[in-house]
Parts: sequence; C-alpha cells; structure tokens
Amino acid sequence: MIYFLLYLFLEVLVSVEVSSAIGGLATFFEIVLSAFLGVAILVNFRKTLIENLTAVSYNCIDLEQFQKLNLFTLIGAILLIIPGFLTDILGTFMQFSVITSMIVNRYNVKSGKCNSSFEEQNNIPKDSDVIDVEIIEHDSTLK
Repeated sequence: MIYFLLYLFLEVLVSVEVSSAIGGLATFFEIVLSAFLGVAILVNFRKTLIENLTAVSYNCIDLEQFQKLNLFTLIGAILLIIPGFLTDILGTFMQFSVITSMIVNRYNVKSGKCNSSFEEQNNIPKDSDVIDVEIIEHDSTLK
C-alpha cells in the first residue's frame, strides 16, 4: 500500500510539472499518443514473441532472458496505455531496454555465438566450402 501511495505522489508531482510546462492541449495529445503507441506495441507483440521464441530455439538467449524480454515489453506497453507522465516515462524505458537486448542478441547471432541451424545443434560438422548440386542426366532413350 505504501508503494502505491508513493507512486501516486510521484505521478502527481511529475504530471503537474510537465503539464504546466507544455500546456493542456499538448498534455492531452501526449496522453492519446502514448495510449496509441502502447496499443500498437501490444498488437505487434505476437511478432516480438515469435522472434524471441526463435532466438530461444537456436540457443541465442536462455529462458530467463526470454521471460525478461517479454515481460518488459508487456509491462511497458501497459504503462504507456495508462495516462500519466511517470508511467509513460517508465513504459518507454522498458521498451528501450527490450530494443537494446534485441540488438545485442542479433549481434550475437551474426557473430556466430549461437546455433543457427539444426545440424549445428546436433554437432554434425558442416562443410562451408561445399556447394550442393543435383546432377540430371539426359537420356535420349526416354522419349
């Protein structure tokens, strides 16, 4: 209960300061814009979830990172939908931490630190210099 009251007190302080600085109309547009941004993040969450599941399946991230990435995305989107400047700031920071983690994970994929194919996961050596081809013989007797 004390944390909720502390949050409410900080939210009122931040909202009054920012609203008095930017004005009522800009405050209204900020609240509406952040709510649309939060809804858009929730709508596109399926794509983010699929990317994170793929990263887990290729051992690019572990399950703890997977949970954190998805949890921060959801909580950040919900905080963006809730009106208030403090919640918008916290929601935005949560989204940026997810973006930063995804950039780091994609860098790890390109540097070869995770398994990107089924053969590599089963420790089957793969020749990178070999080109697979199919030879088709034309037999004139098959007309």
